[in-house]
Amino acid sequence: MSLIKQLWLTIVVLLLLAFGGSLFIGVTSSRHYMQQEVQIKNADNANALALTLSQLDKDPVTVGLLIAAQFDTGHYRLIELRDPEGEVIDLRQGGEMVEGAPGWFVDLVRFDVPPGRAVVQDGWRQYGTLTVATHHSFAYQSLWRSTLELFGWFALAGAISLALAAWIVRTIRRPLRAVVAQARDIGNRRFTTSPEPRTRELKEVVQAMNQLSGSVRDMLGRESERLDVLRQRLQHDTVTGVLNREAFLGQLKVMMESSGARASGSLALVRLARLGEVSEQLGHADTDDLLRSLGQTLEQLGTLRGGGIAGRLGGGDFALLLPGAVDLQAFGQELTQRLQPLQQQEERIKLGLPSALIAYSQEDRPASLLASLDGALATAENRGDLAQLIAEGPQRLPLFNSHADWRKALQEALQAGVYLGRFPVLDANGKLLHLECPSRLRLKGEWRPAGVFMPWISRLELDTALDMAVARETIKEIARHGKPLGINLSPASVRNARFVLDLRNLLQSQRDSAEKLWLEVPESMVIHDLESFRSLCRELQPFGCKVGLEHVGREFRRISDLQDLGLSYLKIDASLVKGVDRSPEQQTILRGMATLCHSIGILAIAEGVDSLQEGELLYELGMDGVTGPGVRQHDKPA
Repeated sequence: MSLIKQLWLTIVVLLLLAFGGSLFIGVTSSRHYMQQEVQIKNADNANALALTLSQLDKDPVTVGLLIAAQFDTGHYRLIELRDPEGEVIDLRQGGEMVEGAPGWFVDLVRFDVPPGRAVVQDGWRQYGTLTVATHHSFAYQSLWRSTLELFGWFALAGAISLALAAWIVRTIRRPLRAVVAQARDIGNRRFTTSPEPRTRELKEVVQAMNQLSGSVRDMLGRESERLDVLRQRLQHDTVTGVLNREAFLGQLKVMMESSGARASGSLALVRLARLGEVSEQLGHADTDDLLRSLGQTLEQLGTLRGGGIAGRLGGGDFALLLPGAVDLQAFGQELTQRLQPLQQQEERIKLGLPSALIAYSQEDRPASLLASLDGALATAENRGDLAQLIAEGPQRLPLFNSHADWRKALQEALQAGVYLGRFPVLDANGKLLHLECPSRLRLKGEWRPAGVFMPWISRLELDTALDMAVARETIKEIARHGKPLGINLSPASVRNARFVLDLRNLLQSQRDSAEKLWLEVPESMVIHDLESFRSLCRELQPFGCKVGLEHVGREFRRISDLQDLGLSYLKIDASLVKGVDRSPEQQTILRGMATLCHSIGILAIAEGVDSLQEGELLYELGMDGVTGPGVRQHDKPA
């Protein structure tokens, strides 16, 4: 039995005992009082009638008439006159009819009152003994009425007491529920805090729970910051703070090999020309400050553009990677505008900041792409300080020539239906955790990967339409085959309240399938728009689907802040996974990330695994699952 039920039972029992006891005492006291009154009345009536008879002649007729007249008043059940020898001189008696009180009550409080007795004198001698007993009906009626009144008052007092008790119970239950919820959260490794109640004992419990939760959360925060420091040391340039050459090229390779929107985009190279001369004239420290400012400028532009990645390739060469749909002309103009103040701020020397841009797609090779871009940069450097060239990549015929053609084709493809790829995520025992299902659209008679159409999906604001089509198809597939499937949600869909509502309604209508649905969003979106993601998690929580983050790594120090959202898993970005067998530093980072994930009760899954051997090492480091080219089963559409 719950504590609240026990409390309610105690309150009810105490009230029943209190009011029942008070009612019993009240009725008993009234009964005793009325019995005394009836007894006194019997005695008074007997004395009065005996006195009257003593003053009259003792003619039997006169005596009989007087007794009969007294009895006929209706208030007596017995009047008896006996001579000194015990012989009955006159007798009047009748039954007792009780009105105004129920029979069970009369039987329960039956009066036991002795009759009144008095001596009748005839001069100096005793004429006889008179016995008088009055009716009890009036006493029963009075006692019944007083009992009803007393019960009414007790009932009113009981109702008020129960209302007060209900308020007290609610006051106690509220912090108890908060404590229970907090205890469950801690059991699920979600370290939340609860408001402190006024009740001292409960307040002490809540304070202890909050202290425990805060301590663990602080510990996790410190651990995530330590891991981020290790990652920074491994992946970032010590002078500028942007990605170093190896990490940047790894990111470029990962994006170009992906099956999503990141597979296409734009790449820019910027060079601080004549770095040796600049260092000689400005000095080492000022040159480092200049390089740091250049790196920060590119990083800020990448952040402003959304998802951009800046890196230092070596010396004075910097790169900026922008995944997704990018207008090269507009991108180039914005880049030049941001480089111009940097060039003009140094008065001691004339700086050269040439740049080159190129568009990339999934079909390109990183090496050839960088070669073309480097040649264009060399040409731009010879042309002037802020010269810029757009390098020509491989000549490809566009699928469609205009925005209108793309919109029409995409809308028709969405109406026709999407195809879901099948890429398994396996645990250490080879068991399927879920299947990643990147979307495919049929354009010009072929199923095209997301890298082809996602830039145009975003540019034409069709993200929510695509994600809803994918969600519906995924639910159908789960209902048909029963396998757990995972899909991506775009940031635009997560921010769209209408989409979240439609998704909620879809899952509500298919609860059995919803439990096998894995939903993931990019880490960058969650970090920069936490409230939208929190709202999504809150809406989807009742349906049992699993929500996670993909491409985790750049902002891992903030993952501990997300432990109260009910996340199910994290997918560690492939840039942290590739080459793990050759890097003890990466192994340390990944082992720490897995431990931290387990500390907050979520799965750690590694992306971009190239081989089974790499997968085995990742399992040893604590990863719960792996996915990537080394574990993929290519399932092509018909």
